[in-house]
Amino acid sequence: MVNLIVLKVSPSNNPQSGLALFPPWTGIGGSSAMKKVLIVYAHQSAGSFNAAAKDVAVEVLTAQGCQVEVSDLYAMKFNPSATADDITGEVKDAEHFHYGEETMLAWKEGRLSADLTEEQRKLSDTDVVIFQFPMYWFTVPAIMKGWIDRVLTMGFAYTSEQRYSQGIFKEKKAMLSFTTGSSESMFSSNGINGDINITLWPLQNGILHYCGFQVLAPQIFWAPHHISPEARSTMLEAWRTRLQGLLGEMPLSFTPSDSFDCERGFQLKEVIEEKHKSEDVGLTVGTHLGKRIPPNSQIKSGV
Repeated sequence: MVNLIVLKVSPSNNPQSGLALFPPWTGIGGSSAMKKVLIVYAHQSAGSFNAAAKDVAVEVLTAQGCQVEVSDLYAMKFNPSATADDITGEVKDAEHFHYGEETMLAWKEGRLSADLTEEQRKLSDTDVVIFQFPMYWFTVPAIMKGWIDRVLTMGFAYTSEQRYSQGIFKEKKAMLSFTTGSSESMFSSNGINGDINITLWPLQNGILHYCGFQVLAPQIFWAPHHISPEARSTMLEAWRTRLQGLLGEMPLSFTPSDSFDCERGFQLKEVIEEKHKSEDVGLTVGTHLGKRIPPNSQIKSGV
């Protein structure tokens, strides 16, 4: 049985697979046997398209033998505010409170609040995390951002030594599944919203990959509110089909941590930069070396 944790995200009609300079998922393999999936879900309505996408994931993954667990953030009334209340007992420095340092100490000493301890247990137990949500202001809803801020504490989810390709969760997979309010064309390289690959970089590189996750290509449900019921059903069927092979997908590519020189402020090593000098495109959306960004590198694997 696999425990799947799913974060609720707006649906997408693209069953894409992920791109990555980061190596394939080698920790738990592609088989669904004995896998655990966590779905972190953020939508207020049980009748929403996001709810339908979440339900399809639970159904299909459970049928494959996975153990699926859902953190329904609105139903849980999850508190998104990161404060000293997340710590039981005295804090180290109340006058100059530093959330990261204080929660790391509390985590080490078993003094985090009960809600955080429970969410961290789910995350520790899972093999795959799916974030299911509607895109708000080009990112996740506030309640989901609060889950990220509060649950992914220093020490538990990352350290200065354990991050990116050497991250704590490098044996786990994670992905975004979300709906948009705008059409796919509006998120193109010449669209009014800008390139979706750039929009997703802070979430997929700055949060998921930062913590070491092998990041699967996102499931994007483009503007389901503006299409027919039949088209929405088609989107869900595409998601259902993708879920059949989801656990065996290759992750997106990211530049490995050891490509950067800590003696030069974690800039790309000169030998790698020199080797890439003649290329037309950069390494990644973020590490682009002043060149064109790799097309679709945040929405498809193998790019």
